[in-house]
Amino acid sequence: MAIDSVTSARIYAQPLEIELTGVATSLGSPRLWVTCAGSRNSVVVLDGRTGLAQAHWPAGHGVCSPVIAPKTGRLYVCNRFDGEVQAFDRDTGSDLGRVRVGREPVAAALTPDEQLLVVANLPPSGRSNGNFVACDVAIVDTRSFSVRTNISLVNGGVRSQGVAISPDGRWVVVTHNLARFQVPTTQVEHGWMNDAAISLIDLRSLSLRATILLDEGRQGAANPGAVSWSDDGQWLVIAHAGSQELSVIETQKLLGRLLARSPQPFTSDFAFLEGLRRRIPLRVNGPRAVVVDGETVWVAGYFSDTLERLELDGRAPGDLVRLGAGAEITEAGRGEQLFNDATIGHKSWQSCASCHPDGRVDGLNWDLLNDGIGNPKNTKSLLLSHRTPPSMSLGVRGTAEKAVRSGLRNILFSRRNEAQAQAIDEYLKSLEPAPNPNLVNGQLSAAAERGRKLFESPEVGCAQCHPAPLFTDTRAYAVGTEQRPKRRELEFDTPTLVECWRTAPYLHDGSALTVHEVLTGRNQDDRHGQTSHLTPEQIDELAAYVLSL
Repeated sequence: MAIDSVTSARIYAQPLEIELTGVATSLGSPRLWVTCAGSRNSVVVLDGRTGLAQAHWPAGHGVCSPVIAPKTGRLYVCNRFDGEVQAFDRDTGSDLGRVRVGREPVAAALTPDEQLLVVANLPPSGRSNGNFVACDVAIVDTRSFSVRTNISLVNGGVRSQGVAISPDGRWVVVTHNLARFQVPTTQVEHGWMNDAAISLIDLRSLSLRATILLDEGRQGAANPGAVSWSDDGQWLVIAHAGSQELSVIETQKLLGRLLARSPQPFTSDFAFLEGLRRRIPLRVNGPRAVVVDGETVWVAGYFSDTLERLELDGRAPGDLVRLGAGAEITEAGRGEQLFNDATIGHKSWQSCASCHPDGRVDGLNWDLLNDGIGNPKNTKSLLLSHRTPPSMSLGVRGTAEKAVRSGLRNILFSRRNEAQAQAIDEYLKSLEPAPNPNLVNGQLSAAAERGRKLFESPEVGCAQCHPAPLFTDTRAYAVGTEQRPKRRELEFDTPTLVECWRTAPYLHDGSALTVHEVLTGRNQDDRHGQTSHLTPEQIDELAAYVLSL
């Protein structure tokens, strides 16, 4: 939909049949470049005056976050589930190449001289059982189209969802959560579980300079995402998708305070932004995009299907522009909204989506109250959770319904609301597997087909505990992965293998980075599949099949 930025009037609406994941524009160009993901991943080129499609360019899996380079005539996109950035010729759509940047790149920004592309990855890419777990930010040299360096966020820096570069090209801001995954989840206040944060990267030295907390001592600012600098560099605006608000930060004062500190990287306390930041409540629900246009800020509400227009000085109330026709929200839609909404929890510290982005995984081990303290376990995907009871790695919740209510009580620390819990149930039931990037035209590759035969053979026995179509028998087994000696070895719930291509790391403790490791080094005494007799080639084929589910 196109909106007149002066009058807020609707110019036109252009329906698209597939999921829209991003829009890019170029000053002086009449075209729009729209990324669309799902069953047909593509860049759709629209006439910006009429909204009519002019071209469709094939792209990678989960394509998102388009960035225009007006000087070099390029378009960069993140192919999220391929772990890469792809470059196009902006005018012809010619594929100029791809470069791997990490796990699930979801946000990118280009320096003013167009020589560096900064890319943020949503989850961490390593194992979750170590002392240090964090996301990487890839710095791509656009001239050689290669990764110059990867910069790790601070320990617990995960769920990166926004990137912005200062107008002078000096500073990068990355929005993310700061997870306190190394302590039991006995409380949520004061950032005991998840803090909201930004990290500042110095592009002169290509190093992390500081991590700044966005919460306040008694009030969280959950799930920071979209971020934008004003053109004059005076303001930094951050949309908090969980707490439904904006942070507006005076950047010169922020940088002055930052540069007065030691040159060594540091993590701030809750008082660092005092006097530098205003928190502005929003009327839109689910703010996922923000644009600063002069003294005006535009915020897009994903769940409310609205735009809010505010002035940076905050002296006048914002205008609300309704985009859709006001269709009634479904129960599953309301559940998705609640799943992402931190305001239903204790003082907006976190939402369900803080640890389960898109209902999937954050790549961390958490010591939850559901099954007692002292046994951290890898976050599980919630896909098919209501069809594959019990819930939790130890099966301590007999059904996903019970787990949802326990999560509201023990993780969000919210008062129980049955209507909200039922809506969240419906949302989780509605989750569908994403199109699998390992399939070839929707079919198994030749290697994966050979792996299927191994998977189903009695000699290997994978299908015994992971039968189709849910690829779990919903039973628990002791498979030799419990590290600490106990009188009785723990039994772990058999997880579904559907969509396991996006849920690494694996096993209850996140100790296996790849499916290959699950089948080899982490398969002690053939206790989850008879794989010790297989050749390396057969292991590769078996892994290829599992990753195709």
